[in-house]
Amino acid sequence: MNEAKRGVFWLIDGELLCFPFDKSAEHGVAKSGNTYNHKLLWEHVRPKGCNKPYNYYPRGRVEINAKGRPVVFMSPHIDAVYIPEIMEAFSLPSEPRVIIDGSRHYSSHIDH
Repeated sequence: MNEAKRGVFWLIDGELLCFPFDKSAEHGVAKSGNTYNHKLLWEHVRPKGCNKPYNYYPRGRVEINAKGRPVVFMSPHIDAVYIPEIMEAFSLPSEPRVIIDGSRHYSSHIDH
């Protein structure tokens, strides 16, 4: 089985756009150096023809905690039905702890 990955995702018109972190990445890398930053990555991955800012769409993040367990932080506008797809995209071996984050950090156009 593949190693679980950290990374970021967006939900765009009912489709997940997932980016598991690649250690050889040159664009969009967070200060920590071990995952992506939504804002920095967006200009390199936004869908063709999309002129919306990185924070327009609901988004989330996958982290691996100190005990090696997956944790998903996501906008309240992303339904739990997407968890299996997130698990597959990030090679998560077990059901993640899901933290619905309604803070400004994960706000989108739906919140305004």
